[in-house]
Amino acid sequence: MFNDHALPRERRVVYSRLMSREKNIKVPERVHRVLAGLRAASFDAYVVGGCVRDVMLKKEPKDWDVATNAQPEQIQKVFPKSFYENKFGTVTVHESGMEVQVTTYRIDHHYTDKRRPDEVTYTQDLKEDLARRDFTINAMAFGHDEKIVDPFHGEKDLREELVRAVGSPHERFEEDALRLMRAVRFATQLNFTIEKETLAAIKESSSSIAHVSQERIRDEFVKMIMSVHAARGAELLRETGLLAYIIPEILEGVGVTQNKHHIYTVYEHNLRALAYAAEQNYNLSVRLAAFFHDVAKPRTKRGEGPNATFYNHDIFGAKVSKNIMQRMKFSTADIEKVFLLVRYHLFYYNVDEVTPSSVRRLIKNVGLENMDDLINVRFADRIGSGVPKAEPYKLRHFRYMVHSLSKDPISVKMLKVNGDDVMRILGISPSPKIGIILNAMLSEVLDNPKLNTEEYLDDRMVELNKMSVSELSDMIKKADEHIQIFESEERRKFNV
Repeated sequence: MFNDHALPRERRVVYSRLMSREKNIKVPERVHRVLAGLRAASFDAYVVGGCVRDVMLKKEPKDWDVATNAQPEQIQKVFPKSFYENKFGTVTVHESGMEVQVTTYRIDHHYTDKRRPDEVTYTQDLKEDLARRDFTINAMAFGHDEKIVDPFHGEKDLREELVRAVGSPHERFEEDALRLMRAVRFATQLNFTIEKETLAAIKESSSSIAHVSQERIRDEFVKMIMSVHAARGAELLRETGLLAYIIPEILEGVGVTQNKHHIYTVYEHNLRALAYAAEQNYNLSVRLAAFFHDVAKPRTKRGEGPNATFYNHDIFGAKVSKNIMQRMKFSTADIEKVFLLVRYHLFYYNVDEVTPSSVRRLIKNVGLENMDDLINVRFADRIGSGVPKAEPYKLRHFRYMVHSLSKDPISVKMLKVNGDDVMRILGISPSPKIGIILNAMLSEVLDNPKLNTEEYLDDRMVELNKMSVSELSDMIKKADEHIQIFESEERRKFNV
């Protein structure tokens, strides 16, 4: 049972034990001042939308929005320090060091780009303003009479845990195609069901999502993925047809059987891996890597039945994941991290065969700061395969090795010499060869950290300088390939 007294005082102010339409919704002081200011000037003022929904669900709103019949210029007269934000009648009011969005009641007209209205007209009718909103649970208002204004029965849909479009679902989705994603996102975050007619309209209108910018799609997708019910959301995207326009690569795994080491299809396995990652509250990068880690298996599958193989699906999968995230306009840092997690998710870890050298090279390639996340992806991979235990002895031993080797030199920056030393001792000017010599020395130190001394490295760089750039590059490449070939051969034993 909800207990507001168990919450910090600041949050208790926001929450309300709303059991009926007549119960108060208590708002933060800054919002109360905005409402009071508008009402003192003889205007209507209501808190509207998602904040009303959240309070009724006993959740703390992230934002508070106010609607009024005052037009933007009138709002600015009431709050001289405010500024007019856009052509849609929204004024940002600064109150108590924070911002409150105040929007004039409006009616939207025509959505040529299926995203924003071409024209808006102001109205004095709150219900007309609520009618333009996306879903009934977001189309409620709370005003000075301490009652919920709910012309579209949003409170009933909250009780019945439904996401239902306001009015005609086809019209709502034609107006703004992003609502297609928002329906799935709300259903995922709230663990609600999408109402029958609304769901049918999403399926029929799914192609319209192509009109929405990738940045907007990404933002909704991330909110969905970061929900505890992320896997259910991904499956809803597939069921509605939206996934075909957002991440069609994932659909390639639908119905694709694996081998004797897997009881689920590729798609089911990816979905279960994501479910575990969300259940464990892993970060965004781990959740994305869990969802994408086997995305290239359908393209690399050879043969059928218990001995089917998927050689190098980790390498191809990393490239596919990168393409997906670039298309969706993720940040470079997010893309690079997920690329690494997918690329190395099949790291070899047999206790009797893994050498400190191979673990150091893995840490060098992945980055020490990403090793815990890599292990978490492996956990999700294992549970997604149907095994009962996420962390067997082998992984515990591997985690121990990573920790024990974390102080060893695993990057050029950790060598006892640097680029200035190379130029001084060799008497050469800045050039690409300096970095190659440093990496050649690091390659040797990864095999034997005891070599990381100024005396040894000073002598060694002199010897390495006698070699050409191509010879040095080949030497580094062969050292890395030795580990990669070993791991690849070991994975082949398990037909991965």
